[in-house]
Amino acid sequence: MNKGQKRNYRGDEAILVWRADAYAARGDERAARFEVENVGIAARLIRETAAGWAACGAFEWVALAYLTASGALIAAFAENVAHPMKLFALQTLVAATILALCRIEARVAEQAKWRGETAASKFWHFWRHWYPHLFFLFCFEELEKLVHLVRLGWQDAKLIAFDQWLTGVNPSFWLERFAHPALNEFMQFAYFTYFLFLLILGAILYRQRDWEGYWGVMTYSAVGYVLGYVISIFFPVQSPWFTFAGMWHSNLMGGPFTALINFIEKCGRVHGAAFPSQHVAGAVAALWGAWRHRRWLFWTFLPFVVCMCVSTVYVRNHYVADVFGGMVTGTLGYLIGSWIMKTRGAVATEGR
Repeated sequence: MNKGQKRNYRGDEAILVWRADAYAARGDERAARFEVENVGIAARLIRETAAGWAACGAFEWVALAYLTASGALIAAFAENVAHPMKLFALQTLVAATILALCRIEARVAEQAKWRGETAASKFWHFWRHWYPHLFFLFCFEELEKLVHLVRLGWQDAKLIAFDQWLTGVNPSFWLERFAHPALNEFMQFAYFTYFLFLLILGAILYRQRDWEGYWGVMTYSAVGYVLGYVISIFFPVQSPWFTFAGMWHSNLMGGPFTALINFIEKCGRVHGAAFPSQHVAGAVAALWGAWRHRRWLFWTFLPFVVCMCVSTVYVRNHYVADVFGGMVTGTLGYLIGSWIMKTRGAVATEGR
């Protein structure tokens, strides 16, 4: 290698070293920028989560507490459930959606104070108030996967023995002697009324902008349901529909309400979670809510709720013990929910 080549080589070597240093510096800069961006994203996520929590009310406190507790149970008893990580991820998504919805609605409501109501503010206001019904549906359907989370096997024998001790007969089979298409149809109608109690009461309170009453009845229902969900996880019962399958003399034939209930049960029937009856718990919580906030509606609901309680046994979905359990959890939902509603900030949308 001559002197000229050596000089060129050294020059190239210097250039390569300079480029390497430049690339390294640039890489360090990118890494530092990436870290800063990550820290910024994490900080913003924390701020938005805190803002979402600040926008929550009593209903969300109960809902998020249940998701946290059931998530902890999934983690503790992961070996007893299929795909625990999927369930945990789904619950995390639901909790994040609740926080995001509360945060967005609160922000839009603040803007509406000086801009006036817009289509967007009405949209978010509506969903902020009516999403609890979807939350209840999600939790109930999820119970089919959680019903053996803590305890394997069914506990129906204990409830069958209780019914026998209380009534002297097996109520499901004893009521079968009265089966007639007209009575079947009436009982299926009575069973269907469960879906209307909270909707009707909520719609009246929402229409009249009684936010304290509205969130009160939602919180009573949430507490009653959550108590039932937790009991169902620790005390799995599958209901007479499954326990006595194939033992009935005939199917319950009827008209349009019978067909409607059969369709609903076909699409959403849960194998398990029969004790306590969530139907009864939800109806009783709504009934107490009507007593407190719209007394005239209580007297309108009362005969339908009584018929609905009887229908749960007649249509073979519950034991008598389930009905009593639902009455207790629904009443506790009202009592505990009333206490929670006295907490400051319980009515998150008050005055908006």
